[in-house]
Amino acid sequence: MKVSIHWFRRDLRIEDNAALYHALKGPDPVQCVFIFDTEILTKLQEKKDARVEFIHQEISRLNSELKQRGSSLDVRIGKPLDVWKQLTKDYDASHVYANRDYEPYARERDKAISQFLESKGIPFTTKKDQVIFEKDEVLKKDGTPYTVYTPYSRIWKEKLNDFYLKAYPSGKINNWNPTEPKAIPSLKEIGFHPVGIEFPDRNIPEPIVKDYHHSRDIPAQRGTTRLSLHLRFGTISIRHLTRSTKDLNAKYLNELIWRDFYQAILWHFPHVMDNNFSRKYDRIEWRNNEEEFNRWCMGMTGYPIVDAGMRELNSTGFMHNRVRMIVASFLTKHLLIDWRWGEAYFAEKLLDFDLASNNGGWQWAAGTGVDAAPYFRIFNPYSQTNRFDPKLEYIKKWIPELNSHDYPDPIVDHKLARQRALDTYKVGLQ
Repeated sequence: MKVSIHWFRRDLRIEDNAALYHALKGPDPVQCVFIFDTEILTKLQEKKDARVEFIHQEISRLNSELKQRGSSLDVRIGKPLDVWKQLTKDYDASHVYANRDYEPYARERDKAISQFLESKGIPFTTKKDQVIFEKDEVLKKDGTPYTVYTPYSRIWKEKLNDFYLKAYPSGKINNWNPTEPKAIPSLKEIGFHPVGIEFPDRNIPEPIVKDYHHSRDIPAQRGTTRLSLHLRFGTISIRHLTRSTKDLNAKYLNELIWRDFYQAILWHFPHVMDNNFSRKYDRIEWRNNEEEFNRWCMGMTGYPIVDAGMRELNSTGFMHNRVRMIVASFLTKHLLIDWRWGEAYFAEKLLDFDLASNNGGWQWAAGTGVDAAPYFRIFNPYSQTNRFDPKLEYIKKWIPELNSHDYPDPIVDHKLARQRALDTYKVGLQ
């Protein structure tokens, strides 16, 4: 029997799923597949990776939901092209659907899959799903991409209407391929082990959104929604989230727009993945002291707000947004360590790691990126602590040995480090 195939990637949900909706609207029943991509998994050094555990949890949920609809999820492990060669033998596929991914690796992967499917006479259709506006939908009048957030966000808001926020009723169409329930491979079969940390749920906490402009900078409070993990893997629809929150808090909406902005930057300027967006910063002489980098990673710099953030990250896979800016500024400015080192460490540790946003955030902190903080803006960890954690509630939670002999002296003097950074950037920019 002919089937349409929907390939789940960063869209792990049945409801309000663009590509899945278009697949289900077609003439043939839909078989859903998911691939544990060994091209990605073999690069993960830590075999207790909470993100893999989260994905495993979510595809198990998806499989249960498909079983209730008389179908099941076909989960494969391998290199995507090899898996698709096998899938086209196992199914008489009339069409393959997936939602677009804008990262360079994903674009190369999809190009190869598209060419292979085309050689078999099978159309490969991709849809916009993980952003409100993608690559070429918000441009300057001359057709070039915005590289400054404020005018981008203004056009984004002007363009927003109900059409862009309309939910796809993919959960209401019954056109599934009836299959015997399939077993999901265990974490162990994929080559990973459970971490056992608690994942945030995907419900929208409206009281937090309403108070977001007040509480978002206070790391000791639960003042952020923690939905970035769900946006990253598409377990919540960006249309649903935007529709539900856009009138609750302007500051929160701005954060969602930043996400679209960084995805557009990565699409138009893929060189940012490995290079400074602003190439004039290529001459900065980074110190790249490995011992100091390791102390930063472990949360042992002697700067409590920095160390608390790194320990939170290492323990939970999460770091508060305000603290992310402080630790990134500290690494790049106080220690003069290349932002790429910090970006790679975050990529390894963050549950909500998203290439576009992580890259954009690190280059913003280093002063090298699109619409970045000016290089002479150097966060003072002490004044940041006084403003955002004055009672040291956050710091004491993560540094129980604060004010004891077990806690190290500052790795560098703030005043000296600040001047050193200013001098280094000035020389590099001459």
